[in-house]
Order: sequence, then structure tokens, then C-alpha cells
Amino acid sequence: MWSIRKSYDNIEKIPYNTFGVVLGTSKYLHGGGLNAYFKYRMDAACFLFYHKKIRYIIVSGDNREKNYNEPKMMKKELISKGIPAYFIYEDFSGISTIHSVLRVYKVFNQKKFTIISQRFHNERAIFIGNCLGLDVIGFNAKSLSFDCKTQFRELLARIKAIWDIFLSLKRSRKIG
Repeated sequence: MWSIRKSYDNIEKIPYNTFGVVLGTSKYLHGGGLNAYFKYRMDAACFLFYHKKIRYIIVSGDNREKNYNEPKMMKKELISKGIPAYFIYEDFSGISTIHSVLRVYKVFNQKKFTIISQRFHNERAIFIGNCLGLDVIGFNAKSLSFDCKTQFRELLARIKAIWDIFLSLKRSRKIG
């Protein structure tokens, strides 16, 4: 159900897509210190870019608060790792996984792209993309131990994803 076959760990096996989409997360933890999820996603995006598995990177995340801007933090980090700014696009309205996936299609006109996040997050994003009729795959950034808190959060996020898909498809039927 959660599209494991479209989720890749191996750089040799993942097919090329013009766009890679890094799903947002904060650079820093609430208590201070670097967020490992952020670091590993940036590393994975660079890895794909330098191995010519993607040409452009969309950094999609939240920036609803004045002093919090995930896309800006991600772009700055990627530039510091040597990726030229003109290969990086910012999506400032990726406030949730479904928003990020939908906006790549609606704003950037891409039906086929690579999602870059941890495996559990990629599985959910690929599921969303499949339900929306998109051709998406995921590249799995290094992950952390999957503790009870993360498992519970992901369970709720998957339930929300199903609900969001249901509402999204219901709305699109009314529009179209």
C-alpha cells in the first residue's frame, strides 16, 4: 500500500528524473542542535545531483512564521555544499506532504519526479503521488532509529494522508 517498490536506497538503481523534491524539515531541533533528518536529506539531494540522477532540486517546506523558513534554510545548505543556486527552486507553500506533492505538479508542472526524504516519509509521499496520478519515486535519505514517538507520528500522518487524498479527490470531482 505504501509504495515500497518505488523507494530506492541505491544510487545505481534509481532512475533519472529531471526534478528532485526535498521535503521540508527544520534545520535545528527545538532544544537546539542540528536536526539529523535535515542533514541527511541535504546529503541525499547532493548525492543525487552529483551522480546526475536529478538535474534540478525543489526545496519544499513551511515558512508560515516570520523567523522560520524551511525552503530558505534548505537552499542555503545546498548552496554551501556546492550546488549552484540556479539549479534550486523554492516552494514556500509546502506546509504538508500533500501540499508539496500537489504543488510540484500544479506549480512546477511536473508529473514525474523524485522525492527525497527518509523511507517512511517517502512511502507516504509516493502513496499520495500515486493516488493523484503522478509518476513519483523516492530516494531514501539516511534515517534515524524509528522510535515509538516517530512511529506514532507516522501512523497519524498516514491516516491524515488518506483523509487528505479523499478530500482532494472529492474536490477535484466537483471542480472537473
